[in-house]
Amino acid sequence: MRTSPADLPAGRRNPAIFAIAFALVVSTIATTCLAGRGHYYRCWYPPQILEYAENQLFLEENATDGDLGIHFKVDGEPWDKFVLYTPRWRKLVEVKVRGSSGVIGLTELFNESAEPSFDEVPREDFLALFPEGEYKFFGRTVEGDWLFGLADLTHVMPQQPVILAPEEEAVVDANEPFVVEWEPVPNPPGSEIVRVQVVVEKDEDDAYPRVLAADMEPEDTELTVAPGFLEEGTAYKVEILAEEASGNKIITEVEFETAE
Repeated sequence: MRTSPADLPAGRRNPAIFAIAFALVVSTIATTCLAGRGHYYRCWYPPQILEYAENQLFLEENATDGDLGIHFKVDGEPWDKFVLYTPRWRKLVEVKVRGSSGVIGLTELFNESAEPSFDEVPREDFLALFPEGEYKFFGRTVEGDWLFGLADLTHVMPQQPVILAPEEEAVVDANEPFVVEWEPVPNPPGSEIVRVQVVVEKDEDDAYPRVLAADMEPEDTELTVAPGFLEEGTAYKVEILAEEASGNKIITEVEFETAE
């Protein structure tokens, strides 16, 4: 029976202590090979502790809709089990991969929570569900090794971007350059804005939507869209997303349309 970090008693779950103790133990264990039929050898190798190539945890707020959600992402060696723990070692997410996918494993997982409105779940109540602190990412590879990562979640949020152009419900000419303008997003106390993203997309269902998404520098305040991108007589929306250093994001939206 294989023991995973998730199975350890609470007092023995300190990642640093566990990693050191585990390394000392496995360094003293020689590879075991057993003779099998046909004089071949079947060998057992002690598991390794591997780091995730990427592990993120952040909050995303839509200031226009008045809602908030939490997102996480992991990426690493093919795995068949994933567990995410809160700073107090409460299990937040557990994923077990079965069937054919369990044989070859998954490598990347991205998930976002439901985003209830602040009328349903006030901001303070939502944040209380996901306290600030160091969250632990554990996984098991299909080869039997262990994956590990840490991510700090904060409640620091950027101020919502203020969109200057287009104005809400404006009508613009699709055959002219289309300019998106916004006010500079100030740095939050104790943090800084690291990215501003501009998204222009149709505000309606489309089997093959045409979307413009541009990552801008924090000091940028304008983006010009060339004629030909927008279609005549169509409803659109502009999103401005601001991201601060911990990864938390906030979005402001404006709806507009193009003339026939």
